[in-house]
Amino acid sequence: MVSGSTAIVTGGGRGIGRAICRALAAEGTNVVIADIDAEEMAETAELVEAEGVRAHTIQTDLRSFEDVESTVDEALAEFETIEILVNNAGIAGPTAECESVDPDDWDQTLAVNLRGPFYMCRQVLPAMKEQSYGRIVNIASVTGKRPLTQRLPYATTKMGLIGFTRTLSAEVGKHDINVNAICPGSVDGPRIKRVFEAKAEASGRTYEAVRGDAEAESPRNELVQKEDIAGVVAFLCSEDANRITGQDINVSAGKVMY
Repeated sequence: MVSGSTAIVTGGGRGIGRAICRALAAEGTNVVIADIDAEEMAETAELVEAEGVRAHTIQTDLRSFEDVESTVDEALAEFETIEILVNNAGIAGPTAECESVDPDDWDQTLAVNLRGPFYMCRQVLPAMKEQSYGRIVNIASVTGKRPLTQRLPYATTKMGLIGFTRTLSAEVGKHDINVNAICPGSVDGPRIKRVFEAKAEASGRTYEAVRGDAEAESPRNELVQKEDIAGVVAFLCSEDANRITGQDINVSAGKVMY
């Protein structure tokens, strides 16, 4: 990652995405924040610009190819080049056994979590190939490596995203484009709180018991922090990671070790 380069971060308005935007900005990277929530994007943009770099917000629905196409076109018009793409946006999907999953919920989870990254890569890659340089980081999950009951749509997308990462890295490596995935464990914050609450309701247990189980899966007996993910993204986009591609890197406090 070179100072003055440009990154697109999807889902950059809050949570992990906001932390990623701030980490990249701290390294001198201009940031295009692509999110569906205009108010949260504006807050992230202020934090990015406080690092002395440029921020640009684009309201984007990753389920729409036309939205993604115009997002990338606007980013290129604003900054001329795109060196980094972070596919962070995602949704948790429903918490239910297979036969109780609503088909519309299934389709929406796949549209955001898997089709969205495909759309973004499809549109960004021509510019990266033309400049013979690019760094793509997909935010997957440890659920991409092991089953997670009652979360079938989510697990399917994250497993698919790891396969997408490996295959794309093999396609584009000759253009000096690296493609990697990060597999977080349970990341502390409002989103995982909602997941735990849904799981507690579905299983008839308390929120505290569900959260305790998640913490106990880690040798450190703790959840991951969003800054942990952001730091690894910044590393993968740096010159120190030039020979790292096609990898799915766990940031799980030891919850998963393969």
